[in-house]
Amino acid sequence: MKLIFRFLKQHRTLFIFTVLLLIFDVIGALFIPTLAAEMLNQGTSGGSFASLWHTGVLMAVSSLISGACAILGGYTCAALAARVGQDMRVALYKKSLKLSVYDFRQFGIASVTTRTISDINTIQMALTSTIQMILPVPVICVVSLIPCFRLDTKMGLILLAVMLIVLIAAWGIMRSAAPLFKKLQKLLDKMSIVLLENLTGVRVVRAFNNEAMEKNRMTAAFSDYAETSIKANRKFANLDGLSFFFINLFVVIVYWLCGGEISSRNLQVGDITAVIEYALMVMFFLMMAQMIILTLPRALECCERVQEILTHTPEIQDLVTENPEETADKKEAVLSFRDVSFRFADAEENTLNHLNFQCRRGETTAIIGGTGSGKSTIASLILRFHDVTRGKICLNGTDIRNMKQDFLRDHLAYVQQKAWLFSGTIASNLRYSNPNATDEELMHAADTAQAGDFIRSLPDGLNSFVAQGGTNFSGGQKQRLSIARALVKKPDLYIFDDSFSALDFKTDAALRKALAEETKGAAVLIIAQRVSTIRHADQIIVLHEGEMAGIGKHEELLKTCPVYREIYESQTLHDARESVTGAAAAKKDPTEDHPVSRSKPAAPESPVPGSETTEDIQTKEDQKA
Repeated sequence: MKLIFRFLKQHRTLFIFTVLLLIFDVIGALFIPTLAAEMLNQGTSGGSFASLWHTGVLMAVSSLISGACAILGGYTCAALAARVGQDMRVALYKKSLKLSVYDFRQFGIASVTTRTISDINTIQMALTSTIQMILPVPVICVVSLIPCFRLDTKMGLILLAVMLIVLIAAWGIMRSAAPLFKKLQKLLDKMSIVLLENLTGVRVVRAFNNEAMEKNRMTAAFSDYAETSIKANRKFANLDGLSFFFINLFVVIVYWLCGGEISSRNLQVGDITAVIEYALMVMFFLMMAQMIILTLPRALECCERVQEILTHTPEIQDLVTENPEETADKKEAVLSFRDVSFRFADAEENTLNHLNFQCRRGETTAIIGGTGSGKSTIASLILRFHDVTRGKICLNGTDIRNMKQDFLRDHLAYVQQKAWLFSGTIASNLRYSNPNATDEELMHAADTAQAGDFIRSLPDGLNSFVAQGGTNFSGGQKQRLSIARALVKKPDLYIFDDSFSALDFKTDAALRKALAEETKGAAVLIIAQRVSTIRHADQIIVLHEGEMAGIGKHEELLKTCPVYREIYESQTLHDARESVTGAAAAKKDPTEDHPVSRSKPAAPESPVPGSETTEDIQTKEDQKA
């Protein structure tokens, strides 16, 4: 409940106004049975028409006031719940932006999504129902008991006993159902996870013909949720029947006890009618309240789940309140790794050990290594997605932990391994790094990234539609657009994390040549697996099992670094083997384009003179040497 009170404080005026409307609504509703009893007593005792008319007008006015307050109170209550829910979602979203990769792994993306949408929606509904159905109950119970005790102590005691029985039954069922509602929310997370995996991985599911297996998996998740929900509903399935039974029992007892009182003229018919109406009103609100109360365990569990994220301390936090002052003189060493070691929180060994290197302005630094050597982890450390375990990383001479995260990332441009585009247009995606960029600047960046030609070929150019994730573009097109987005930013350091893997050799060579001109005033860090991509770098860092196995230029490393030489030779021999295989296949089937031989498998095209790229020529020269 602390969570709800925390967000209600921001809307205390609307909350107070809603409560006042609710009070007038309840007062008007409670005044009507008294007026009805007075009118009935006047009618049976020979009262004048004027007094009856006066009482009737008062009933009409009370009904109008009560109805108007109920309608306006329902509107303000819904508005209050919507604003509280909006504030909760904004707070949860802002907090999720501060969570590290490890934090997201701990909570789960599907769970964070469920908490932001479904859980807060449950809290909104519970807040609305609580204000409208639970808050009036104490007032109605007290006001209704007063006339009952005033007319007859026995009737007051009986009504009080019925109320207590219903409340105790509802409280006991609520406590027993609380664990089931907690389980329901976890099962809802499970359903979200399975459904998200099935939708995002639909191509893999179809490619391996595993539709039946995934259907069974999804059905099992649905069945678990349904079975638990049925168990929770069984807990209070008979509570409504129990409430109706006690209402009818109370009415029978009232008539039985009051029959003799009426004949002896100790009570009037109107008084008994008022008592019964009060009792019915009390039992109605009690029934509505118990229905709401029985859903409160789920709402409270949702509050705990939302509170868990809001109070979670992120792994990565800003350790300073002010950023370092920027000077006009730009340092030569943009980035420095000084004896950096890193270990994941749930790992037993370091992923990186004692890294020492610099990325200088106007130079390209490349990192290469085998799978699992820690290449992408370096990019994560630079962006402060993780903090180093030992040593420090400096940007322009300042430890990145001594600057705010937004300040750090303003000086970096990152192109990740898996290109990701947002739904919208090409222009909106390119402006993601610089909202003020002009169309000319966007096209200049696109031309540098070798994406200008295909953008111009589209009917709408920069305004062409982009689907979520860029699924309407090829892998190479998405990578080039991601690179162009980074170039629009014009930072101090460009980080390309295996960002050229989907490009052919010709496009790769043209892109690197254009990048060299575009990034002269910045440092460039390229993380790659292909030697051809990084062979022209000013310095190459070779990683092996998290340690630096070598550092230098391409020619130096071929002579001094066995790990680099092994990587180079394995890729060179693989390319040469493919070239020989393609040439042999072409000689074996020289009539591959002849109409008669169309049924035969098409052989790879043999290289034609003049079609070799710079990488092919350099590779041949290296082999000769």
